[in-house]
Amino acid sequence: MKHLLPALLTLASVTGAVRSPAAPLVYQGSDGPAKGKQVVFIASDHEYKSEETLPELARILAKHYGAKCTVLFGIDPLTGYIQPGNSNIPGTAALQTADLLVIFTRFQNLPPEQMQPIVDYLDRGGPVIGLRTATHGFKIPADSPFAKFDYGYKGEDFKNGFGRQILGETWVGHYGPNHKSSTRLDLVPEAAAHPILRGVKGAWAEVGAYNAHPIEGSEILVTAQPLTGMEPTSPIDETKPPMPAAWVREYQSASGKKGRVFTTTYGASGDLVNDGFRRLLVNATLWTLGLENAIQPGNDISLVGPFRPTWHGGAKRARDIKPEDLAGWDSPILPEEKK
Repeated sequence: MKHLLPALLTLASVTGAVRSPAAPLVYQGSDGPAKGKQVVFIASDHEYKSEETLPELARILAKHYGAKCTVLFGIDPLTGYIQPGNSNIPGTAALQTADLLVIFTRFQNLPPEQMQPIVDYLDRGGPVIGLRTATHGFKIPADSPFAKFDYGYKGEDFKNGFGRQILGETWVGHYGPNHKSSTRLDLVPEAAAHPILRGVKGAWAEVGAYNAHPIEGSEILVTAQPLTGMEPTSPIDETKPPMPAAWVREYQSASGKKGRVFTTTYGASGDLVNDGFRRLLVNATLWTLGLENAIQPGNDISLVGPFRPTWHGGAKRARDIKPEDLAGWDSPILPEEKK
């Protein structure tokens, strides 16, 4: 038996990773207009590096505005490493006490114990911010009890699922090619007085444009003008007129309460480097939290800690990263690949 002990301990260490979900990544603010507010960020897409965008946005909201920000990721259940796009997102129970959900997922089919807290949050009318692929954030089989949240759901009771009925749009298609065409983001003149647009200027996204036709009742704040290159100064694509890029709306919850929503079809990690787009997102978090009076044109939107977006070439990052590797204000998002 004593000869079997080392092998048993090794087996326990491996299987223990399955039983022990990754600890949530929490940034705890201390002071600011959002002090006392709890924001849950859910990052799990396959392409646009939501696992870089959302922890950096969470740091900004915690450090500069005082919120408690919990960031959840797609996690490899065997290793505990962040695995973008994995339909395993431990920690969604944090939504039970959340004041805001910020979601950036793609084609998720979560286990019931992880999906149910999201449903419960929506049933109570909690505010939501959706980025980029969140319009098609769920891909769920027809025989699932959560099938109506699927981006292509056909039933008239919740047509096109979470994307259309909560965020205001589902997956429609690309309007500009990624890595060849970036996007100028223009404020809608008629919406200039909206609090979310205070101080926003020069907004630009390095990702290509999406098609979007927001559901009736949405107020379009920003339009997207595809460019012919990958710089903010690139010429516009004359063949493509502006398309809705960001909007606000309210959804009617099962509880009868209406929930505030901000949606943008942009948000890849490199987009966050642009001051105008970053201010747009920070303003949107304050507005959805009901803190529009705290939105000022000169609010601090500076990046917190080393931010190394990798969506568009250049920087390389480590393969095996756990949520706790991003803890604190000064850890890199995300750590570099070891040479």
